[in-house]
Amino acid sequence: MNKFQIFFKKYERMNVLMMFILLLVAKIVHYLHIIPIGYSILMIVVSVLGGTPIAIRAFEALRYKAISIELLVISAALGALIIGEFDEAAIVVWLFNLGNILETITLKKTRSAVRNLVEMAPQIAFRVKDNQNSDIEEVEIDDINEGDCLLVKTGAQVPVDGVVVEGKGYTNEASITGESRRLKKRTGDDVFAGTILEDGTLIIQTKRVGEDTTLGKIIELVEEAQDSKVGVQKTIDKFAKYYTPLVIILAIIVGLIFSNFKLGITILVLGCPGALVIGVPASTVAGIGSAARKGILAKGSDSFQVLKNVDMLIFDKTGTITKGEPEITGRFTYNGIPAENASIFYSIERESNHPLARVIREEFSDRKLLSIDATTVIKGQGIKAAIEGIEILLGNEQLLMNGGVNLKAAATVKLEKTGQSFVYLAVNGELREVLTISDALRENTAEVFNHLKQLGFNNLTILSGDNLAAVQQVGQKLGVKSAIGDLLPVDKVAKIKEYQNAGHRVAFIGDGINDSPALATADIGIAMGSGTDVALDVSDIVLMNSDLDKLPIAIRFSRRVIKNMTENIIIAIAVVFLLFGGLLMNYIYLASGMLVHELSILIVILNGMRLLK
Repeated sequence: MNKFQIFFKKYERMNVLMMFILLLVAKIVHYLHIIPIGYSILMIVVSVLGGTPIAIRAFEALRYKAISIELLVISAALGALIIGEFDEAAIVVWLFNLGNILETITLKKTRSAVRNLVEMAPQIAFRVKDNQNSDIEEVEIDDINEGDCLLVKTGAQVPVDGVVVEGKGYTNEASITGESRRLKKRTGDDVFAGTILEDGTLIIQTKRVGEDTTLGKIIELVEEAQDSKVGVQKTIDKFAKYYTPLVIILAIIVGLIFSNFKLGITILVLGCPGALVIGVPASTVAGIGSAARKGILAKGSDSFQVLKNVDMLIFDKTGTITKGEPEITGRFTYNGIPAENASIFYSIERESNHPLARVIREEFSDRKLLSIDATTVIKGQGIKAAIEGIEILLGNEQLLMNGGVNLKAAATVKLEKTGQSFVYLAVNGELREVLTISDALRENTAEVFNHLKQLGFNNLTILSGDNLAAVQQVGQKLGVKSAIGDLLPVDKVAKIKEYQNAGHRVAFIGDGINDSPALATADIGIAMGSGTDVALDVSDIVLMNSDLDKLPIAIRFSRRVIKNMTENIIIAIAVVFLLFGGLLMNYIYLASGMLVHELSILIVILNGMRLLK
């Protein structure tokens, strides 16, 4: 942007107001017959004031080999001046500049979601010096470092992403999850920047600051998504690239053939595809912003377009349709001393990030920590480890079978505990223990699946690494078409590709951690997660707070956004046909055509803003 553009942008509203006043004065001069030439002079002044910024923008576009709408408008205004239609030229440029201001105002409104999120980001914090709660200093957010301890009092915003090291209270995490509900926080719990501590006092240790926080990444995601283009918008951009010069050529040909330059100039004005160019971005910006406020983050505007066309939903089980908070329901010892087995469980599972590992660690956290010589994680099966030269296998049935362990002793347990997950422990090829673990369904999961069926999804599928019996039991409860277990990550990918090759457009819903290959392979990946790094990085859409209830909302909303885009395209095209039809029938002229053109732009923007409600 050059200095002239900056100048006219800065004083854009003042310039439009001055043009309006001069237009009124000109009309008064003309009506009262004061200084006959004064009317024309004032109209020329208005044309210059309004035409200069338009001409600058048109020239800048030409420098980058782009033919813009501004080129059509300034060509029409210059042509009107040449043939002596000073009032037409003045009104055209004034309306165009006024339209730009109104577009800016309304588009700012559609970006309110990002602005609100930015305003939620705290600017100051209270740092605890030398771990003495009595010694507190106020600091700027930019001066906080990872590891700093901060004091958060009742009613204050949490300034960073961190972990509670002292105190307890209740936070409102609406800025992160879209849900205004109180969550209890105590020592060891994570807290997020921008959330409100509604009750209590906390000392938190900083983990992430500023743009690296969950709120910062949400803001970045929404901004990038709002600036991205859907496939429809890319097509429209290509259309406008060729359409604009076509209109200019048509105007020149018509003007020369009929020796009617005013008709040619009018074609330039009426041919401006303003509403067509602005309509889709208006829907995109408003739609993504509104979804973000509901706790539904789309990484790009194409996400809604793809989701709208999906005909098959595939779910992971653990952490997605179940709470991801399993509990040990049985412990069966076959060999070894239970206390020693418990120490082995605890020590090895400290090396794992699997959801079931946390349950086992918590169950045996009071046991002796053993020194582990080596560990190897075998995807989809478990861990192979060595402790003081002893070979340990800890994982599912497949892991132990591959290791040559005899599992006949556990056959009865497997039969009695159908529908639960099993964790086997073998030492030096001998089965020691089996743990049975169960994970309850998320609240309202059955209602969500019924809602999805009402939306037309009759082929809901579960793909899980959990044992087949547990997966099928969950599938029966939810009434899904297919429930498949005992799958490795590569097996999930293969199944998704199989469905895609059969002609399905697939959405995969997972926890964003263990399911990254499947999320990446599906036509669209939807992650459950409270804004975790992996969920934000891997998926196309994130359902904040791991709230499955938001999935039907996201699907309905995607349909609304695409419908809104279609409406705007229809409105824009209809207006162009209306204008040219009116021109042929002598109902539309240069100034009136420009007025209809600007009104059509406002209509599509206002239609897009309906998505904010």
